[in-house]
Amino acid sequence: MSALATPRHLLNLSDLGAAGLRRVMDHAHARKADRAGLPQGMADSDAPLAGHVLAAIFEKPSTRTRVSFEIAMRQLGGSAITLAAGDMQLGRGETIADTARVLSGFVDAVMIRANRHADLESFAAAASVPLVNGLSERSHPCQIVADLITAEEWLGRPVSEMRWAWLGDGNNVCNSIIEAAGLLDFPLCIAHPEGFAPDAAFLADARARGGDIRVGADADAAVAGADVIVTDTWVSMGQDDSADRKSAFLPYQVDGARMAAAASDAIFLHCLPAHRGEEVTDAVLDGPRSAAWDEAANRVHAQKALLLWALGRLG
Repeated sequence: MSALATPRHLLNLSDLGAAGLRRVMDHAHARKADRAGLPQGMADSDAPLAGHVLAAIFEKPSTRTRVSFEIAMRQLGGSAITLAAGDMQLGRGETIADTARVLSGFVDAVMIRANRHADLESFAAAASVPLVNGLSERSHPCQIVADLITAEEWLGRPVSEMRWAWLGDGNNVCNSIIEAAGLLDFPLCIAHPEGFAPDAAFLADARARGGDIRVGADADAAVAGADVIVTDTWVSMGQDDSADRKSAFLPYQVDGARMAAAASDAIFLHCLPAHRGEEVTDAVLDGPRSAAWDEAANRVHAQKALLLWALGRLG
């Protein structure tokens, strides 16, 4: 069971708070450094989650989220049970609340990659163990922790000293970057086509924290002088893959000219999988300023720190 009397859920990045997010990032950096050179399947020397079990539930296909959580639990000394929602009683009509109560008696924490954020909220309300949002249509907090630590590794300074730019759809990943900008106080410029703005509630909350977040349609203005350029696919799972949609996003492609307009040491991030030739060119994704591959690998270290936070091990 959780070390906390009340479960500590991570549904959105703001659940960490500014100090909690910084603590998670610092711990991810430190734990990664401490295991340098070890085989991926070897547990950390302290094995802080020995005997603990994570239930990882997927309503959507996954590569990085699934593998990173399984490896994270192995490195922390614990284990993970991976479940497809369609193979559970949940897929045959058992309520979310009943599933939460049952799993709370079996495991120490739960991660869900969900179709609907509202289902995560229902699960958390009934669970007596921590729930971590592995992705929903509203936010992707685990991804953004990996993005933040990757940027700090590559640029050698805190994210508070960087300017970020987002090009494309104001989607779940964009919403979580907005949260990060509000929590960690870095300027963020977002450029998107008409009709694809980020969630207004995320913007309002981040700005209320003092976040310098600018939203508009001009991609060139957004990337000018940026230290970090981030994008995502134009069509996510379940969305309309239409020619009109792709045409609307074409002016937001990250190519060599966009990278050249950014800071001289600017890096490129993408949560992957990428649609090469659409939101990003091969030359950028495979180029010397692409941190996307380290970003993917850092999902493991982000998950480890987030799991320890959820289980009350980071204060």
